[in-house]
Amino acid sequence: MPMKQVLVSIFLVGMWCACKPQTIGDAEVLVMVDRYALTRSEVEQIIPKGTSHADSLLLAESFVRKWVKDILVCEVAEQNVGRNDEEINRLVEEYRRSLLRHRYQKYLIENKLSAGIREQDKWTYYEANQNKFLLDKNLIKGLFLKVPADAPGLDKIRRQYRTHDSDALEAIEKFSMQQAVIYDYFYDRWIDFDEILDKIPVQIPHTAQYLQTHSFIETRDSLYCYLLNIDEYLLAGNVAPYDYADQQIQEMMVNKQKVTFLKTFEEELYTDAIRRGKVIFNNSKTND
Repeated sequence: MPMKQVLVSIFLVGMWCACKPQTIGDAEVLVMVDRYALTRSEVEQIIPKGTSHADSLLLAESFVRKWVKDILVCEVAEQNVGRNDEEINRLVEEYRRSLLRHRYQKYLIENKLSAGIREQDKWTYYEANQNKFLLDKNLIKGLFLKVPADAPGLDKIRRQYRTHDSDALEAIEKFSMQQAVIYDYFYDRWIDFDEILDKIPVQIPHTAQYLQTHSFIETRDSLYCYLLNIDEYLLAGNVAPYDYADQQIQEMMVNKQKVTFLKTFEEELYTDAIRRGKVIFNNSKTND
């Protein structure tokens, strides 16, 4: 039996051990409050895959309790302020239209506007607005290895990781496939220096100064050896490289254009609907 079903079954035994399972169609009902029913599948859907036995049980119980409370509050609200179905239906329809509108606008921006931004346009925007792309972190390019301290051949790798020699890099890659816990080759891209430091048991209080005076970090603890080759660095406060800022440039250009883009889209939709006679205005006046 799948873990989610086991958890829900345990949950049922704990709370409704005297009740027989009820069904709606093919769905097994876990709890009912008057005319409302919560099914097993609805509870299973909120439990992420890989969740532990104990956490799944807590999630299921919390979800069911909240569901029951929501129903009870709604019933009390109906009794005290009335249902006013017409007003509620109007508000629900307005929300539905708003939700559909938002989802379709997001689709248009992602698939039409974003796709229409050319690389040359992004580069021009980057060149003209470099003050908007100042780094707030230190970046590096290089190579990082985390290797068991007793790995065979480690002494040779400690010499090879300090060079760009193609034979050495090939040897490091082969070694890493068999021995390394982490092998991160990033000579071809910028990454946040602090992200790498989080993986190394070393304290560097002044990272900018360190980068200006060091090209390597080599340290170890009782289990692992950590090797970092810092090939290039770029300090916070400098203009971010184009390739590193690419996603930010895209987002900024999209945000700048999306209001005009969506307004133009809606106007064209409106004009076309009028032209095709889809929209009919009733301008007749009632005679006195």
